[in-house]
Amino acid sequence: MTLQTQLESLIQDADLSVTDEQIALLIQYVEMLNKWNKAYNLTSVREPKDMLVKHIMDSLMVGKVLEGQHFIDVGTGPGLPGIPLAILFPELDFVLLDSLGKRITFLRQVVFQLKLKNVTPVLSRVEKYQPEQPFDGVLSRAFASLNDMVTWCQHLISNEQGRFFALKGQYPQDEIALLPENIKLVTSYEISVPQLAGERHLIELKKV
Repeated sequence: MTLQTQLESLIQDADLSVTDEQIALLIQYVEMLNKWNKAYNLTSVREPKDMLVKHIMDSLMVGKVLEGQHFIDVGTGPGLPGIPLAILFPELDFVLLDSLGKRITFLRQVVFQLKLKNVTPVLSRVEKYQPEQPFDGVLSRAFASLNDMVTWCQHLISNEQGRFFALKGQYPQDEIALLPENIKLVTSYEISVPQLAGERHLIELKKV
């Protein structure tokens, strides 16, 4: 089965609306990730067909709950969930933040090759990064505990509208119990990713 056929099947199972052009871009991204991974060790997932499930679909499923225009993906690694979401939502803006130079080098190449106008890779530690304007949402996937995430990222969002979106495996009951007093759980979404074993939850938090 080709990557395209597999991805089309996964998208159909997930009931997502994705154009042929977007599918082509997602495949290109996976091919780049696979190629660069050999030298740069960007992800522990080695097989492109596994990347489609564990990286692409896992990232795309977050899209349904995003509200706003400007997002930052902190500790983005090789661009997850930022790049798949930027491909799916060309009308939204994404800053992809990471403190490792080789990841940002890779992301700049992805942005250039895929001609992504709505993605800005930034090399910085999250606590040192000062945005010109607050973001509508902070995204994180396998980045840190909820407590660390909100502590390091509070300066990135506005008080009223801003949201933290953390992609987790099992429901992080212990981490939620340890949240600072000024952070409130808005809601938790159970995410079903086609062909992915194990639980996935998206935790939405806000400042109060």
